[in-house]
Amino acid sequence: MNKARVIAFYLPQYHPIPENDEWWGKGFTEWTNVAKAKPLFWGHRQPNVPKDLGFYDLRVPETRKAQADMAREYGVEGFCYWHYWFAGRRIIERPFNEVLASGEPDFPFCLAWANQTWTGIWHGMSNKILIEQTYPGKEDYKAHFDAVLPAFKDPRYIKVDGKPLFALYCPYDIPDLEDYMEYWRTLAKDAGLPGIYFVGKGTAKYVPEDHGCDGSFCGNIIPESYTATFMGKVVNRLWYEGLRKRFAAIPRILKYKDVVRLSYVREPRHDDRFPVIVPNWDNTPRSRNNGTVFVGSTPELFEKQVREALSLVENRPADKKIIFLKSWNEWAEGNYMEPDLRFGTAYLEALRRVVSC
Repeated sequence: MNKARVIAFYLPQYHPIPENDEWWGKGFTEWTNVAKAKPLFWGHRQPNVPKDLGFYDLRVPETRKAQADMAREYGVEGFCYWHYWFAGRRIIERPFNEVLASGEPDFPFCLAWANQTWTGIWHGMSNKILIEQTYPGKEDYKAHFDAVLPAFKDPRYIKVDGKPLFALYCPYDIPDLEDYMEYWRTLAKDAGLPGIYFVGKGTAKYVPEDHGCDGSFCGNIIPESYTATFMGKVVNRLWYEGLRKRFAAIPRILKYKDVVRLSYVREPRHDDRFPVIVPNWDNTPRSRNNGTVFVGSTPELFEKQVREALSLVENRPADKKIIFLKSWNEWAEGNYMEPDLRFGTAYLEALRRVVSC
């Protein structure tokens, strides 16, 4: 048993789908942007190249098992698969559906509803709507619940207080959030479950627990009081943002150590607010000059962040010693734990040193 329940967000996008073929070209997957990424400033490390697992295809069961085996070995309890539901329309659902149907890998999981409109941000066209996220009402909520109920009933599903954990990426976008959650809790009890444990992404101005969620996780990748870096020097943040808006020629550049320091300011926390650990961030493969880059991330600094997160949960009840890991495999965000050619398994080893008993 580990010292904490590390749950890693997991992107199931690494396989071709008809929609991506139509939008971005035949055979497009997350790897397309990862492989063609280029440095945008002095010292910018791109592309990031996977090592042990390679440029995998998630339609391959052996790949999914290798990921689970690796995660377990280094202290991850389970994967939180990003789940997409657009008024009955599913997308990039195949990997998880095959995990559910096959029973393999035998590794815990839960679901997170990425309830956001899909735009053309991957190609720098953030205003282009690809799939709109809508909330048609009760009939759609029932259809959505029925679609995920088999997952909730799977013995591998991650639970808190005996209830299936279901994460909401944008709870503040759901117009009737409290009614929606209460309806799902009722449907869960009708299906023989004790309820649903809803965890919402919080922001500086939005506390999910104030709106009926059972718990929350931090959603701020960029702290409001961050330190900006330009040409290797610390500069006034407002001046820097003004420069970016005027020229749109440089990504936002932040020091990883500052992000870590600002992410874990000591404050009163209840048992249902869960810390998030981030190994790194660089989404320029998707957004190019509109992206954000953390510079100076190392396994040692990441280990420090994990220790701080552990200190926030170590005195909680066992099933609430949750730390969310963002992420297992978001390669086009530079936000991954899987080994790469530069660091190998060093970040994984840092995680294991802290959380393994």
